[in-house]
Amino acid sequence: MDAVLFISLIWLAGACVRIYRQAHYYQIEEYMSRRYLRWLSAERERWVPVRPVLSWLFTVFLTVLFSETGNRLLAGIVPIVGSIAGVWPPRTGEVKKPFRPTARAKRLLGASLVLAPIILWLILGVTGSWLGSAIPSAWMRGPLNAPDGFDPAARIELIRVVGISTIGLFLFLSAPLVLVAGNIVMTPVEAMLRRRFVQQARQVLADVHPVVIGITGSYGKTSTKAYLAQILGGRYHVLATPKSYNTLMGVTLTINTQLANDYSIDYFVTEMGAYVEGEIAEICDLTHPQIGIVVEVGPQHLERFGSLDNTARAKYELIKALPADGLGVFNWDNPYVREMYERGYPATRLAVSKSAGAEETPQNGPRFIASIIEDSLEGLRFTVTDIRTGESELFATTLLGHHNVTNILLATAVAVHEGMSLKEVARRVKMLQPAESRLVRQVTAQGITIINDAYSANPVGAEEALRVLGMHTSGKRLLITPGMVELGALMEPENKRLGEIAARYASDVILVGNERTKPIQSGLLEAGFPADHLQVVETLAESVRWYQNNLRAGDTVLFLNDLPDTY
Repeated sequence: MDAVLFISLIWLAGACVRIYRQAHYYQIEEYMSRRYLRWLSAERERWVPVRPVLSWLFTVFLTVLFSETGNRLLAGIVPIVGSIAGVWPPRTGEVKKPFRPTARAKRLLGASLVLAPIILWLILGVTGSWLGSAIPSAWMRGPLNAPDGFDPAARIELIRVVGISTIGLFLFLSAPLVLVAGNIVMTPVEAMLRRRFVQQARQVLADVHPVVIGITGSYGKTSTKAYLAQILGGRYHVLATPKSYNTLMGVTLTINTQLANDYSIDYFVTEMGAYVEGEIAEICDLTHPQIGIVVEVGPQHLERFGSLDNTARAKYELIKALPADGLGVFNWDNPYVREMYERGYPATRLAVSKSAGAEETPQNGPRFIASIIEDSLEGLRFTVTDIRTGESELFATTLLGHHNVTNILLATAVAVHEGMSLKEVARRVKMLQPAESRLVRQVTAQGITIINDAYSANPVGAEEALRVLGMHTSGKRLLITPGMVELGALMEPENKRLGEIAARYASDVILVGNERTKPIQSGLLEAGFPADHLQVVETLAESVRWYQNNLRAGDTVLFLNDLPDTY
């Protein structure tokens, strides 16, 4: 096989492997090119890895050297070996969320892997003719004192080898852009399939006709959804979107696979998440919710929204989508959410609070008030008062964390409005189970207590999780965290504050990722946390090995946040 062709195939194969690997991150960023490119450009190594570039430089240098000194054998071998070294995929690091070869992922990969050789062929076609006319004839004749054995053909071959190696490196480095191009090519196909999928979901909702309850907020959506589904489930048939399915396609998938043909469902409870304004409105346009719950407006995803005002506008899309006779439920304790309540739409609105005193509540203020809140490792106990009726009930649950009081109150407001008594709700609250990876506490066979709050972290939830860690008064109290992300301009101060709070409750801390966790390190040390009880590792696996080898019965470990592979 011609050496130039062989080298081009090596670089093409490397580019295809890189495309496949990058598809994992593209999928994590939900096939959104802007988000993927922002992630890609955040670190130089992601888009210009060092090894291929160094390999190319050494290859070109040695190939020219050996060619000019007449060593044709090494001049032919070096570019092949160098190309293989350049494209050889690096060892895969810790993978938390493996690539899922879904139908969409396969279509994206198919288009991208077809585009890659086409792009290579087009580049070769253009540069081949250009190089042919650009080679200086004097250089092709060699130096004036060139030996009689000087071979112009060797220089032509040198130019071809160096040229194809350069083109191959360019294609390899451009692999992420080829993936974006593949996504663009598939956009009409995906749009058609998406319309068909959404239309199918519309028909399912029209046929089954459940009461749709939408839940949104910067955080607390999944927990509130889980508690509401469990409470309503004591009397009605309820379907809730699984896990954290809160995008249009996630909601659509739930409707088409779980709600379809199940005419027993009375309530469909769905999360509604967003990274930009308009996304919640899209979900509402599909589901037409009759009840809307706004949990919190906070700095989660502030990096994407830009400001809390933008975040609040995005969350209010759920309330605007409610019919005039619908029900809006609001967290009075959050000023942004309270402002939504005070706008006066819809006519039927319920607010809840865990900070307002029943005797101080204004006539148009929160209806459901939590008071005398007690928390321990056994769970939460608090009194719920319905201001409108004057009825009070003691709520007791094994759930941990003060923030869950708000989540339970929001679920309670909906359940009472839909016909359940406060006493009936209190009975259901006793049986509530936490959502997956949301402050879940368990004791291992070795007697080590694990607090799993790994799904995500926000300033409010993180402080509550650390406070729960501090409730353990015997043994070591180990915090393992990579910190909080997507907080925009607040990321550094909030992570520093996280370190200051951790210094009060943790006896040992393992931070995952050196650069990202520097604000936490600063907060810990400035708060007087002993440096010899602080470790910084690069992977979560390293921290797990440490706790498995060093913790004993009676010790506690809190896993606070588990960042996706894009971090």
